[in-house]
Amino acid sequence: MPWNNGGNDPTPGPWDPPGGRPPGGGNRGPWGGGGPGQMPDLDQMIARAQAWLRGLLPGRPGRPGAPRSGGRLVLLVVLLGVAVWLATGFYRVQPDEQGVVLRFGAFNRTSLPGLNYHIPWPVESALTPSVTRINRVAVGYRPVADGQNVSMTSRGLTGDAGDYTDQSIPAESLMLTGDENIIDIDFAVFWKIRNASDYLFDTRHPDETVKAIAESVMREVIGSTPIQPALTEARARIEQNVLTGMQAVLDQYHSGVEVTQVQLQKVDPPADVIESFRDVQRANTDAERLRNEAESYRNDIVPRARGDAARIVAEADGARQASIAEATGQAQRFLSVYAAYSAAKDVTLRRLYIETMQEILTHTPTVVVDTGVRSILPTLNLNDAAHPLPAPAPPPAPAAPKATP
Repeated sequence: MPWNNGGNDPTPGPWDPPGGRPPGGGNRGPWGGGGPGQMPDLDQMIARAQAWLRGLLPGRPGRPGAPRSGGRLVLLVVLLGVAVWLATGFYRVQPDEQGVVLRFGAFNRTSLPGLNYHIPWPVESALTPSVTRINRVAVGYRPVADGQNVSMTSRGLTGDAGDYTDQSIPAESLMLTGDENIIDIDFAVFWKIRNASDYLFDTRHPDETVKAIAESVMREVIGSTPIQPALTEARARIEQNVLTGMQAVLDQYHSGVEVTQVQLQKVDPPADVIESFRDVQRANTDAERLRNEAESYRNDIVPRARGDAARIVAEADGARQASIAEATGQAQRFLSVYAAYSAAKDVTLRRLYIETMQEILTHTPTVVVDTGVRSILPTLNLNDAAHPLPAPAPPPAPAAPKATP
């Protein structure tokens, strides 16, 4: 044995002198020395190791009588082992991954997708977490498929959950609202890795942290929201507030996680009172419907009444303006007639008489009797009643005589 120079084995070891162990050397250990309890000479030990290694190299004499082919074989094996060790430093990063290189267990650098290289183990190692995959964490329920519980740990579930049904977890889903009512909320949080180094090293269990923060922030948001808005119109606002609050806490922890979406799955009262609550909701719905119908009737009748009132006011105003204008015209006509009468009384009186008689005779049947007729037999004029004669054209008004000085 080359490493055991004790006993009576004459084969020289790496720690024996180049000429071999002298006869009667006794039980000399691997560190040399003249006998038990004697410390070896360090220079001699190094020289003996170098001489033994030179014996393994090709083309150099090794131990006395040792063939050179053995040294070549050992060297070939050593080189092959070194090549294999160096080849283990190659690693591939997929397009949806980010490479993280560790040197002696500590973060050193990141690498891009593709073929990369690092110093082989135990100097460096590489981790390739997926940074584009969307992870899903369910809070308040667990998906169940084919009647069996799906392995849904706090590390989250990836993929589509459309084929799953819900198994409620009351310890997570029951929350207290702002008006001191209890509400049952199931929701899912979708997240991905934003910074691989922070995700791997700054938080011990980032996926469990995401779930704990999601439940905590949801309880805070629900604790400041009344039950009625939470059940109806405030769902989108709750989702946005939870997403914003979660991201702020995760950034404060340097978790390297980005929350992409918070989705409310179910928002209901507790199962014990859900039927009574639905009755109340139906009553509120009927009240809202009746209120909307009354509002619709009001929106129809009030504008119509206002339109009628405006029309009547406009007609009255038009009648007032017409009466005023007619009275004003009559007054102006009277004044103008009076002015003409003041200027020529005889002429004006004659003209007024003629105009009055013309208006009377225009609407009265006229009978012309000859002066030689002594007696007139009154008859009933039926033809005029059945076929009234056309009214004669009024004679032209006589021109007013000029006033003499």
